[in-house]
Amino acid sequence: MIRLYDFDEVKPEEILNRDIRAEADVEATVDAIIADVRARGDAALIDYAAKFDHAELTSVQVTQQEIDEAFAELEAEDPEFITTLKMAAENIRHFHEQQIHKNFVLTDKPGVVLGQKYTPIQRAGVYVPGGTAAYPSTVLMDVIPAKVAGVRQIVMTTPAGPGGKVNAGILAAAVIAGIDKIFKTGGAQAVAALAYGTESVPAVDKIVGPGNIYVATAKRKVFGKVGIDMIAGPSEILVLADGGCNPAWVAADLLSQAEHDKLATPVLVTDSWDLARAVQAELEVQIPQLPRAAIARASVDTNGKIIVTDDMNKAIEAVNIIAPEHLEICVDDPFAVLNRVENAGSIFLGKNVPEALGDYFAGPNHTLPTSGTARFSSPLGVDDFVKKSSFIYYTREALGQVEQRIANFAEHEGLHAHAKSVTIRFEDEEAGGQRG
Repeated sequence: MIRLYDFDEVKPEEILNRDIRAEADVEATVDAIIADVRARGDAALIDYAAKFDHAELTSVQVTQQEIDEAFAELEAEDPEFITTLKMAAENIRHFHEQQIHKNFVLTDKPGVVLGQKYTPIQRAGVYVPGGTAAYPSTVLMDVIPAKVAGVRQIVMTTPAGPGGKVNAGILAAAVIAGIDKIFKTGGAQAVAALAYGTESVPAVDKIVGPGNIYVATAKRKVFGKVGIDMIAGPSEILVLADGGCNPAWVAADLLSQAEHDKLATPVLVTDSWDLARAVQAELEVQIPQLPRAAIARASVDTNGKIIVTDDMNKAIEAVNIIAPEHLEICVDDPFAVLNRVENAGSIFLGKNVPEALGDYFAGPNHTLPTSGTARFSSPLGVDDFVKKSSFIYYTREALGQVEQRIANFAEHEGLHAHAKSVTIRFEDEEAGGQRG
């Protein structure tokens, strides 16, 4: 049963303790897998597919025939799902198009041109989980922002199932999102392949996408060789609710994340003890009804919390301490609360906005900062797939006007070659008495 806490009786650091460090055996396993993939390339990926995914492969790339057949099969079996994927893709694309930055140039000082330009990365790698569940939504959420950003090539990895086939929904979503290449590999080995390349898998510039502790650990270890989006921990949801909320709705929303993973964290913060107890009871009603009841039960009993505060001001304080991945604001006037929320990945406003709306359809990204990292990081977006470069142009006359100031600054830092690189450009003029 989910536990109840009085906000005033727990320390802030005890409200939600989330340690995502990998155990030593995970570290050692990931190190060995990365080294093996670097040494043996495709052969290692094929061996790991057999070992971990029970998939017998002769090659790791998904063929165009496999993609076409999967799309046609799904379209025949469930055409409405294909339509839904296309509608969701359009919503995601439209939202992320608003994130595109414009280059800028400053010319307000004579002889000086300053500016900033945005350049998409050349090649992105998208990791799509395929273990306990397959997530076509992750394909749309991670590929479409890269397409909007203008990435030249997008490579996807996802594990094959028994029989060597990739989930048809994932392949259909990849077609709709516009993926370039797909490879049948998962886990730490997929991250290693994307970072270092194999005979088939091209090395990329950045790896994005969620995964288990082995994937997260591998991403951390290859960071520096490639960029990564984030080190994602288990999924989390925080429902901020007043006493007027429907406890059945709140319980259902908490379970929408609890069913993801035994390590997922469902949290309710409320100013109502009556609602707290009603949700506690409702969870016991709903959990047995779920196909993934065992997972949800472990999540709720181990990581779930209901935190009760004296008033909504303290409830908002608790939210900002926790910095949740998903935040539902289930109050009568959610917009009055919105600007007081400082730390959250994605925010769902109102009693009619379940977190699943954002997971699949609305448009904002569902690849979000977890484990309290919403204090300093953001959802996946177009910014993750572009670099910004500043540029500077000075005429000779403009440089001459600040020559001595730059040289003086450099001398104060003891960097005499810095100073010389400026003053040497004017030595001939000074020797000839041409400068006053």
